[in-house]
Amino acid sequence: MKSSRDEYNMENTMKSETAKEQEVKNAVRDSYARVAKQGGSCCSVSCCGGDKGDKNRILSEYTSRPEEASLKAGYSEEEMQSVPSGSNLGLGCGNPTALASIMEGETVLDLGSGAGFDCFLASRKAGPSGKVIGVDMTPEMVEKAKANAAKAGYRNVEFRLGEIEKLPVDDGTIDVIISNCVINLVPDKRRAFEEAFRVLRPGGRLMVSDIVLLKELPKSIKESVEAYVGCISGAVMKSSYLEALRSAGFKDVRVVDESIITLDYIASDPIGQAVLEKVKASGTQLEEAEGLISSIKVSGIKPS
Repeated sequence: MKSSRDEYNMENTMKSETAKEQEVKNAVRDSYARVAKQGGSCCSVSCCGGDKGDKNRILSEYTSRPEEASLKAGYSEEEMQSVPSGSNLGLGCGNPTALASIMEGETVLDLGSGAGFDCFLASRKAGPSGKVIGVDMTPEMVEKAKANAAKAGYRNVEFRLGEIEKLPVDDGTIDVIISNCVINLVPDKRRAFEEAFRVLRPGGRLMVSDIVLLKELPKSIKESVEAYVGCISGAVMKSSYLEALRSAGFKDVRVVDESIITLDYIASDPIGQAVLEKVKASGTQLEEAEGLISSIKVSGIKPS
């Protein structure tokens, strides 16, 4: 039987975890709000580290080349030119729409839709008889995405404000779910996948591009909220990520594609420079982190 002291300690631990999760969410929301206003990527470029001058410098450094990041992530020139100007912010670590096999007439849901880049690509495949819904927790992003859709005349795309762990979507109404380097930013990943499972129709499918770990990161990086916003310390072990999908009810969970993210690649990008400077990781710790981060494309199906 638990004592009053045990119950007190457990209650305070839960409060502490909730406070930490909220701190992370606030950091992510604030950072992506800046991205929406100024351009650039929080996942592929840092808008989180340093003082205001540093942030502005890093943002301006990257704002002029989001296409470069998108090419690295697997998007084609044709895809980037087909979407409204300002919708491609260089976010993401893959191209889930290329692998999701979206068919005409289907209803597609994008988790963490940003300025609408993947939604606009998906809308072309879903066609006039289909529908695409983008959900994002950052009001500035939703506003920007809606403006992009309006100026380009997209009639089969809508954007909703909401959190991935509490989707503003009805049960069993979605055919395909896509997401691009966003689940790693969510503190409760299992809950996010449970929500994805809930809104999918029986037989519906999920295709996610994301960042996972092959081994544990150095403590200094793992505990950094700034690195979390940069998609690094928010990542979990690959096995845990896949198990969260299976625990939520998904079947036929498989890694469609995978590539190791090296420190050379991270350090060549402003986000890598900013995050590594911020956490003040030692040379030894950086060596330990070499080759531990992986970009994966994962699919899963909701049983019929």
